[in-house]
Amino acid sequence: MAQVSTPKYSNEFLNIGVGARALGMGNVQAAIVDDATAGYWNPAGLLNLKYKYNIALMHSELFAGIAKNDFGSFAMPLDSNSVLGVSVIRLGVDDIADTRRLQNEYGYIQYDSIRFFSVADYAMLVSYARRSNLIEGLQLGASAKLIYRNVGEFANAYGFGIDAGAQLQRGTWQFGAMAKDITTTFTAWTHNVEALEDAYQQTGNDLPESSAELTLPRLVLGVGKNFTINDKLSALVATDIDFTFDGKRNVLLKSDVVSVDPHVGVELVYADAVFVRGGFNNYQQTRNFDGSMNNRMQPNFGVGFRTNGLNLDLALSRVNGKEAGAISSGGISSVIISFGYAFN
Repeated sequence: MAQVSTPKYSNEFLNIGVGARALGMGNVQAAIVDDATAGYWNPAGLLNLKYKYNIALMHSELFAGIAKNDFGSFAMPLDSNSVLGVSVIRLGVDDIADTRRLQNEYGYIQYDSIRFFSVADYAMLVSYARRSNLIEGLQLGASAKLIYRNVGEFANAYGFGIDAGAQLQRGTWQFGAMAKDITTTFTAWTHNVEALEDAYQQTGNDLPESSAELTLPRLVLGVGKNFTINDKLSALVATDIDFTFDGKRNVLLKSDVVSVDPHVGVELVYADAVFVRGGFNNYQQTRNFDGSMNNRMQPNFGVGFRTNGLNLDLALSRVNGKEAGAISSGGISSVIISFGYAFN
């Protein structure tokens, strides 16, 4: 019988984020998302699309290019009150060297015996959104997600879950709620024992057994407000607050029952064509070698250009801080490129 566990960071690749607009604003999107990435951030936002056919693509590289994070989505209205979207995510590390057969039975090195494999996580989201007939301005949506995770020839996993979201607009205010994994996403792992047997015999470790992971629900509440500065310049200020229920996390407010992680973002818009963005997220407390504590947040920056349905967005995330007391992620900067095209 497979062992069932509820790890704190199950399927965490689905929480990295997609789209350079969102990542440049500190992953603040629950209330304000209005493009084809809404299937990921809040499916209710699909009803904000301005064109009939909408495409979004993203590529980013993490850990100095070791890991590649790619995203693609397509969305279109079914009628005046409903929209359908499909999204695909891949996070992978490719060309990992398998050196188990590097040395032959005579002790000689044979470089031509090296094989390469990939470790990759995939998800496909099918999203549906519909306007409420009961409350004016209320939009509702849901995403069914299929998960496939692969570790070369050594292990595979399949999973399924459902996200649900809502958005409400009142004047210049926008409100959003996103419930991820509301069904408790189930992911089942199987292992190729024959492929692992030699390596585990050399290390003395026990061979892994088939297992299942349960991803517990996560609630994201968001609010945003638009400000008109003059005829051509406007601003959008927004915040999201993440509530997790899988144990104490290293966030701003934490307990064994619930952890609360706020993040904020701002977007300046010129002539509805040029965008400058910034945001803070990933608050953590870190301990220095001398025992002192630091409060750190991850700053993010981005720019965007839009014309005739074509969007090009760039984001700089995980900005490195060199001072010991600086507010930063302390990591390596990553450049995210996002492309969108919408047409009738």
